[in-house]
Amino acid sequence: MKEALLRSLTPSVLGILVRRGADFAAAEDAVQDALVEAVRVWPTDPPRDPKGWLVTVAWRRFLDATRADASRRRREDLVDEEPPPGPAPAVDDTLQLYFLCAHPSLTPSSAVALTLRAVGGLTTRQIARAYLVPEATMAQRISRAKRTVSGVRFERPGDVATVLRVLYLVFNEGYGGDVDLAVEAIRLTRQLAAAIDHPEVAGLLALMLLHHARRAARTAPDGSLVPLAEQDRSRWDTASIAEGVGILQAALARDRLGEFQAQAAIAALHADAPTAGETDWVQIVEWYDELAGLTDSPVVRLNRAVAVGEADGPRAGLAALAALDDSLPRHTAVSAYLHERDGDLATAARLYAEAAHKAPDLAERDHLTRQAARLNTRLRR
Repeated sequence: MKEALLRSLTPSVLGILVRRGADFAAAEDAVQDALVEAVRVWPTDPPRDPKGWLVTVAWRRFLDATRADASRRRREDLVDEEPPPGPAPAVDDTLQLYFLCAHPSLTPSSAVALTLRAVGGLTTRQIARAYLVPEATMAQRISRAKRTVSGVRFERPGDVATVLRVLYLVFNEGYGGDVDLAVEAIRLTRQLAAAIDHPEVAGLLALMLLHHARRAARTAPDGSLVPLAEQDRSRWDTASIAEGVGILQAALARDRLGEFQAQAAIAALHADAPTAGETDWVQIVEWYDELAGLTDSPVVRLNRAVAVGEADGPRAGLAALAALDDSLPRHTAVSAYLHERDGDLATAARLYAEAAHKAPDLAERDHLTRQAARLNTRLRR
């Protein structure tokens, strides 16, 4: 609970410091210092006003950091501006901070990495995993980005496409990772959709709602993963599905297709099928073709290989998979699944075990290990 509270307060505290004159990089460092102090102090001496406590401590840390370089006059001005005691103003600056991090002086990948770290609350390791790069490489990228935006203020324009990419990655980490950020990503995307009339913003919101609608069915009571084909569809949130489909249809009617609308269309086809066997895989392959044309993403082509295997048979799926780099995350797991569908249980069992060793998290590793064990049991009979 303490970690969740700190995470929820971080964007607002960071926004207050920036509005009071701190450059972004210095403000982010000061807030991180205040969070560390909160973890140390709060268990024995919890504050009555956590947000006000964080603002005060972060501002003092900012003053300490700038005192060595600033003139005496500037130091006195900053001390005069210290937030007064009492409750801090209830202002949600999160979206503004997302746009600040999406500054035109940054490359899209650097902007996304900076936002995920400074505002989204993800660790450098989680961001590196999302970008398929070493953790040290991502740490350097984030440091360079922080230096670049030093001195940037809220009035500088940001890039909507970059903000959408950040929201999408935050949602994915919350949906399938260690930190639950999915609800926060949906909340911010709703805010953005209300502020900006853009079909891709609507497409992203629809995609989030359609995926989130299946969340309750994704895990068994023991925490193990439940594949889409085996999920209890009565546990899907039909209200969220209906809302997502409605938002998607309105976006598609504008005939300005983007990658999030295409992904949402695929999710809608899954949600529309009463059973796994009734899934319209032919249409899903067609949408993956659209998506591949929009993104040229190897991950999209990997998912397309699965869809081809369902629509045209496992050997067609394996042929599509053969054209892809086998170092792609989950490539081995997809190969195992398609080999099992093709009846080659020995190869599938070996590949499931190999994929388990490469799995990015414990739940997926356990799932793949169980798949390998299941097939090995069948082979021994």
